[in-house]
Amino acid sequence: MATSITSVPFVNEPFLDFSNPEIKREQQAALEAVEARLGHEYDLVIGGKRIQTTAKITSVNPARPAQVVGIHQAAGPEHAPAAMAAAQAAFPGWAATPVQTRVEYLLRAAELIRERKYLFNSWLTFEAGKNWAEADADTAECIDFLEFYAREALRLDAATTPIQLPGEHNTLRYVPLGVGAVIPPWNFPFAIMAGMTAAAIVTGNTVILKPSVDAPTVAAVFFALLEEIGLPDGVVNFCPGEGPGFGAAIVAHPQTRFIAFTGSKKVGLEIHESAAKTQPGQRFIKRTVLEMGGKDSIIVDANCDLAMAVDGVVASAFGFNGQKCSACSRAIVDASIYDEFVDLLKEKVEAIKQGDPAENFYSGPLISPVAMRRVLDYIEVGKSESRLLLGGESVSNEGGFYVAPTVFVDVPATARIALEEIFGPVLAVIKSNGFDHALEIANNTEYGLTGAVYTSDRSLLDRARNEFQVGNLYFNRKCTGAMVGAHPFGGFNMSGTDSKAGGPDYLLLFTQGKSIAEKLGHTTPAGERQESGPGL
Repeated sequence: MATSITSVPFVNEPFLDFSNPEIKREQQAALEAVEARLGHEYDLVIGGKRIQTTAKITSVNPARPAQVVGIHQAAGPEHAPAAMAAAQAAFPGWAATPVQTRVEYLLRAAELIRERKYLFNSWLTFEAGKNWAEADADTAECIDFLEFYAREALRLDAATTPIQLPGEHNTLRYVPLGVGAVIPPWNFPFAIMAGMTAAAIVTGNTVILKPSVDAPTVAAVFFALLEEIGLPDGVVNFCPGEGPGFGAAIVAHPQTRFIAFTGSKKVGLEIHESAAKTQPGQRFIKRTVLEMGGKDSIIVDANCDLAMAVDGVVASAFGFNGQKCSACSRAIVDASIYDEFVDLLKEKVEAIKQGDPAENFYSGPLISPVAMRRVLDYIEVGKSESRLLLGGESVSNEGGFYVAPTVFVDVPATARIALEEIFGPVLAVIKSNGFDHALEIANNTEYGLTGAVYTSDRSLLDRARNEFQVGNLYFNRKCTGAMVGAHPFGGFNMSGTDSKAGGPDYLLLFTQGKSIAEKLGHTTPAGERQESGPGL
């Protein structure tokens, strides 16, 4: 199966059409089935051994916090040595496993996830607060990562040197690094978690997986699937725990070879600093693969399809309640169309319906009370800096963590709400005086993740290609929804190490190159041995 996929082009997993009555019924049935499984307790799994702890992590439904999604053992710093020992013990055998075999595991996992798509969608709805379409996109992206990285691993295994030196046989191999820490976020708790894990293991590494404490159950269900397909013990070790405790201990461990992290700028920089400190007994430079924050802008030029631009801004700003590092949090609008844009924007945002994502409302809750408090605090800052057009308050709904879709207008380009990442349903609308000014504003933050430009002027698009400093740039479409293979994802500056997940360079981050040169004509066939000369 592994070798045959090289002849089958990668194709993105199609999204479900929930307007189809049969698909809608299947999703509703899956939600009911998963709801009956909520509240289960999950163990740590280290080297195949199940471990229970006194401290627990309780994951709740952010739409209905009284509903417990899962109870998890909390790994602490004291579990770090055992997790490392298990991953190290598994590494030699896993690294020696043929690439084709490792690829088979990814393809089998993708096959089972595809068969259970509605169930995984449901876990994402209950634990992360995703509506049906957002959950389905997360699941589809997970499948894409597994399928894409399987093919990329085979491609990397077939790498050759650019030339063959006369008289030599020159080869280039990409070998695994060792044991790595995978620390995924809560906002894409399936796709990013599984994608980082899959990239690490398909290249021959072993992993200590520390999912977010806000969404560990999705990771537990995925880990159970890895056990089901027979992944050897210790290749992935399931260890939910707090970042300042277990996470920090694993990052600092002298035998942690790499850290793959997606999350906030603050935590990403702490990981980077910790990893840079050489520990006693450490024989390598730790590698960090960091995807951090964003303060993403959409430029709306005077010469654009205004209705399309408004739709793109609304989808980018309020899809999954703005809880995406790629979300549009700044609309930079040309002064000549500013008032018309604001009127259309107001109409569109007012039409957004908010409620329980299990009932497939477009706008759902924020992930936690901490997140809700942070967003509400920024809204208060925004009220002192600009004019509140819409929203600006929490919404009472079964105790869920809801904040109304919020729009500020006439926002100064240097306002805090225009520069700092909020990670919620808050949009700042900024007026620009021409395209030069719009680009200047778009580049005035410390981040550089995503951006978009709406214009019919080709010369302006050509300028943006060179001058808009982001890792993922989109023209006349929204700035969210990166697709594996088509939009390798990762940002500049404080947005991270520009790792380009879902692209042809990503697996290189989990390997090291080994160049081997053999002079020809100086070996005997296998099994034969030359006699030594006198005195040797």
